[in-house]
Amino acid sequence: MPDPKLTIPVQLPGREYDVVVGDGILSSVGVSASQVIPPGHCAVLTDSNVGQLYAEKVEESLCKAGFKPFCITIEAGEASKSMAVAEDCCRQMIRAGLDRSSTLVALGGGVVGDLAGFVAAIFFRGIPFIQVPTSVVAQVDSSVGGKTGVNTPEGKNLLGAFQQPRLVFADVATLRSLPDRDYNEGFAEVIKHAAIRDAGMFKLIRKARGSRENLAPLIARNVAIKARIVEEDERETSGTRALLNFGHTIGHAIESAAGYGSMLHGEAISLGLAAATHLSCRLSGLNSKEADCITEELAAYQLPLTLPPEITAKELVERTSHDKKFVDGQIRFVLLRSLGNAFLSDAVTEANLVEAIESLR
Repeated sequence: MPDPKLTIPVQLPGREYDVVVGDGILSSVGVSASQVIPPGHCAVLTDSNVGQLYAEKVEESLCKAGFKPFCITIEAGEASKSMAVAEDCCRQMIRAGLDRSSTLVALGGGVVGDLAGFVAAIFFRGIPFIQVPTSVVAQVDSSVGGKTGVNTPEGKNLLGAFQQPRLVFADVATLRSLPDRDYNEGFAEVIKHAAIRDAGMFKLIRKARGSRENLAPLIARNVAIKARIVEEDERETSGTRALLNFGHTIGHAIESAAGYGSMLHGEAISLGLAAATHLSCRLSGLNSKEADCITEELAAYQLPLTLPPEITAKELVERTSHDKKFVDGQIRFVLLRSLGNAFLSDAVTEANLVEAIESLR
């Protein structure tokens, strides 16, 4: 019996939307979309892996609801999150006759969602878009909150825009088709959410090991954490939303240094989480038992805890200097006082970063 739909509202004044989570609900995406956007021409942006599994079902659902879908397929992988690919998608949409009254549907993981949101933000100066995330990391994190963007050689997500979706439609049944490595990487973000806001969720994370059944409650609990933080601080002006960057300062640097695509996002973030946990023990009083809770779950989901030897601390520190989490050259680093109690620190030095990176050897 499929799970009932769970609906988590994201309450941003004038830009409210729902995140719908369920099991086996993909065929009803068109009906849900038509309730928030008038049916018309739309583009479905997907990738070479997801498209062959789900594009036909999504397009059929959209057609039944009165939409006229046009499919754009990009090459799967982080390398597609680029300005060149974004431009190509825009030009395909123009040639297909889409205009400012059209809609964009993102069908895929975090790369597709980030790219599609950015395309939606710049196409005819902005069109509505819908997120249909099909990976763990996209369902629990990147599809919610309106951050969109593409990468540059200098760093990850340095070009982008805030563009809130009109609807997020997450079918956990799509997670069962993921290869183990792709499935596991998403749990880096799940573990991050538990670490910064919901220590009790570690019980659910442990329970989910080895099974992909009954995932909707865990996914929805993560979405609720993300939604509440976004509501508090949509554009990272108060510092609350920056808490979601726990593990990401060093993690993004590792992902960039390794070369986009050679290490999955969640794998790099796992290393960043381990480094940030180490610094939390050193600088903010996180106890070793709680630190072990984080690293044990990362290991249980087969996520890396050892940095590749060819990546140097010097290179990573240099790359962190381009990170958006720096303000006027000052490091803003997320630390934990205890599980569920994260804060933004300005006391982390370059020497501390080097120490944390070397702890991953």
